[in-house]
Amino acid sequence: MELDKPVSNALTEDFQRERKLSFLENLYLPEIFKGLWYSFKQMFAPTFTMNYPEEKWDPPSIFRGRPVLVEDNGKERCVACGLCARACPPLAISMQANEDEDDPKERYPDFFEINMLRCIYCGYCEEVCPEEAIVMSKDYDIVFESREDAVYDKERLLVPKEDLKERLDFLKEYKNRQFGQFWDFQEENNIHSVRDRDRDWNTGLSLVDMLEQQKKNDETKASSNWSV
Repeated sequence: MELDKPVSNALTEDFQRERKLSFLENLYLPEIFKGLWYSFKQMFAPTFTMNYPEEKWDPPSIFRGRPVLVEDNGKERCVACGLCARACPPLAISMQANEDEDDPKERYPDFFEINMLRCIYCGYCEEVCPEEAIVMSKDYDIVFESREDAVYDKERLLVPKEDLKERLDFLKEYKNRQFGQFWDFQEENNIHSVRDRDRDWNTGLSLVDMLEQQKKNDETKASSNWSV
């Protein structure tokens, strides 16, 4: 059985003579001149090429570059919960937790390493971090001379939060958009001890007042007995 050959093509206006070339088209010269003319016009068009590395691209705040640790008040925000290492698909993150009674957050990473040869810049570590202690930076120009040099330790990963302000502001808008819109609870109910310690919250009751109120509620007898 012979299949019917299509006679029309929606991409061409003159589909009736799709397979028939005119005299000028048979000469091929006019089509060559059209291509040369287009190339000539592009020589005077505005250029978008950057002279790298003298000129470097400044990525927007949404860009996912090299993951870094946020340094807040001279210390890392990280509480060594291990969520980033657990969520990392290529297992590029490794850490060891330690405790410090003098530190308000009590826990900190004794060591924190990221193997940049394994990192796929997916941003999962940033998504799961409850303290916004690890974020994706704008750094995309990364060069290694050896495999050992590609393993970034905590000292090389720490970046002051002032240098990451654009990314942190983007995360605030990106993550906190749900409060009061998609969910009933407000942003004040999601306070963390580290990343929000320098923010002024008006939550009504202090933590002591909340505990006292909860104690009074527990001591109050129930109006009904629901036991069967």
